[in-house]
Amino acid sequence: MCDLIESQPAEKISKMKKLRRTLSESFSRIALKKEDSSFDEICVTKMSTRNCPGVDSVIKPLDTIPEDKKVRVQRTQSTFDPFEKPATQVKRVHSENNACINFKSSSSGKESPKVRRHSSPSSPTSPKFGKADSYEKLEKLGEGSYATVYKGKSKVNGKLVALKVIRLQEEEGTPFTAIREASLLKGLKHANIVLLHDIIHTKETLTLVFEYVHTDLCQYMDKHPGGLHPDNVKLFLFQLLRGLSYIHQRYILHRDLKPQNLLISDTGELKLADFGLARAKSVPSHTYSNEVVTLWYRPPDVLLGSTEYSTCLDMWGVGCIFVEMIQGVAAFPGMKDIQDQLERIFLVLGTPNEDTWPGVSSLPHFKPERFTLYSSKNLRQAWNKLSYVNHAEDLASKLLQCFPKNRLSAPAALNHEYFSDLPPRLWGLTDMSSVFTVPNVRLQPEVGESMRAFGKNNSYGKSLSNSKH
Repeated sequence: MCDLIESQPAEKISKMKKLRRTLSESFSRIALKKEDSSFDEICVTKMSTRNCPGVDSVIKPLDTIPEDKKVRVQRTQSTFDPFEKPATQVKRVHSENNACINFKSSSSGKESPKVRRHSSPSSPTSPKFGKADSYEKLEKLGEGSYATVYKGKSKVNGKLVALKVIRLQEEEGTPFTAIREASLLKGLKHANIVLLHDIIHTKETLTLVFEYVHTDLCQYMDKHPGGLHPDNVKLFLFQLLRGLSYIHQRYILHRDLKPQNLLISDTGELKLADFGLARAKSVPSHTYSNEVVTLWYRPPDVLLGSTEYSTCLDMWGVGCIFVEMIQGVAAFPGMKDIQDQLERIFLVLGTPNEDTWPGVSSLPHFKPERFTLYSSKNLRQAWNKLSYVNHAEDLASKLLQCFPKNRLSAPAALNHEYFSDLPPRLWGLTDMSSVFTVPNVRLQPEVGESMRAFGKNNSYGKSLSNSKH
């Protein structure tokens, strides 16, 4: 063989060497180095055989290689590549700035330590959720027995918030009402329930951070005395029942329904708020307090000392708020005490007895001799504006029942004929969808005198059906 090679013309051998040199200058040498069982590190460098013929150059990091020697890894259409990994195992990422590019095998669930996404660390002073200094107090909105509410601004996202700052007593600890409110609201996500954004706990205070809603139903009615526009009453009531239906299906009672606890956004969205007296009712219980619900909106069974109640407790409050929105005055504005409050209720609905209210005589505070005997009346006799809207009196009468079990439930009230002229799409909304996402559903401008909105010819039903369908 050696003799044969020696006999070949020198010119042919020279051409082969020249070709070999040209090829070595034109292509990249790729070396694979095993890092571990799951990852391959691929390093790319320009090979040169000019200075060291027959010997491979040492592979260097790309940063140490002159710019004119750097190349970019590219796959050709070659049918064979001894360094090719199966497509299912390797995803190739091209980079001109990194010499070593790490690849993750599909069989591995871990990320290589060399391939970490380094986001710039946030500043120690940057605002974060759960921190008191992440919120700026703008103005005081109100103050109660154990909490102060402020309008505030989040430094995290710049949005307005309501800060309910609860004062903590070292001896007494965190008020149970605050713990109850926070624990319940964390699990409630509904368009008609105020959203709890954040909870901040310090030695001195517990702060609940809520979405900011600019007014409540009480302030709204004070601004528009004499009764609200009938379209708006219907939308507010629908939203109230929608929120209550949501919590009642989760066995939660609000227990303090009143206009002050119903927030109204600038678009007219109503949201249930202040769950400080709310209770989760999973099984029948005899341990509930009868000192719940503001007096004007407290049902007669609770006023008489009953501690056995369910969702019907909230439904009485719905009836009172419904009448107040239409009539422009509180339904039963007791001025003295519980006795006075009950007298006002019995004056309209009749003094109860065992026939009209089975079991009433066994209630702790029911003393027949204390109450004047009244017969029941049509609700329009007490609140004349109920007669101006179709089915309004019937709905109110089914909510304002002395016997708790006779009161309409929230889901049943939503399907009452009073709402029959609203768009059907309202009943198919998801929990977090606002009623105002339905076309043509919007608040109407309020008027100074509600009679102008109702009108003696009851044109409300016609105008509503024309505008909403």
